[in-house]
Amino acid sequence: MASISKRVKELVDRDLGIQDALARNYANLSSLARLIKPKLESSTGSKVSMASIVSALKRLRNYYKIEPFNVREVIANSKLNVRTDVVKLCVERTKRTEEIVRKIIQEYREEFLQLTESLYSITIIFDQKILSEVKGNFRRGEILEFEKDLAAIIVQSPKEIIKTVGCAVSFYNEVSRRYINMEDTVSCYTDTIIVVKMSDVSKAFLALAELITRARES
Repeated sequence: MASISKRVKELVDRDLGIQDALARNYANLSSLARLIKPKLESSTGSKVSMASIVSALKRLRNYYKIEPFNVREVIANSKLNVRTDVVKLCVERTKRTEEIVRKIIQEYREEFLQLTESLYSITIIFDQKILSEVKGNFRRGEILEFEKDLAAIIVQSPKEIIKTVGCAVSFYNEVSRRYINMEDTVSCYTDTIIVVKMSDVSKAFLALAELITRARES
C-alpha cells in the first residue's frame, strides 16, 4: 500500500490541475482514480484496485495546501500592472557585451528595462519601441535568444514579500495551472515580473487577478 501511495503521489506531482482540485476539495476522487489507474498499472506492471488509489488520493488532499495565511496576506495586498509589447533578448556574456549592456542601461534608464545575468549569458527585457536601437548594438553571433511580441505582468507586493516564503511560487503556480508558458521571470525588491506571450497575457492576468481576489475574500 505504501508503494501504491508513493506512485500515486508521483503522478499527482506532475499534474497541477489534479493538485488544485485536491487542495480546493472539489475533486471527484473516484473519477480521478479512474484517470490515474491506467498510468499507475503501467508503471507498476500489475493491477491496482480502485479502493487503494482513492485511499491514496484522500491522504493527498492534506498535502497540497492552499496558500497559508501569511502568504495570502501578502497576495491580498498585491497589485497588478501590465506592460505590453516587450522584447526578450539574451546575449552571450563577454567583456564586450557587458560594456554594451552598461551603456544601454544608462541611455535608456527612463524606459521599461529589466536585466538578469548568469555565468554565461545576459538577458534583457525591454520595451519593443527601442528594439532596433538595443539589438543593433550586438553582433549576430552574440545573440543567443530573441523573442518579441511579449507582455510583462508586474505584481507589486508589500515589503513583507521579501521574508515571506511561498509568495512568488503562488504567482507562478497560478499561471502554470492555466498551461501558460512563462517566457521569463524577474524578481526585483517587491516586484515579481512574469513575462508571457502577448496571446497569453489576458489569461495570465485573469489568473493572477483571481488569485488576489480569493486572497482578499479569505
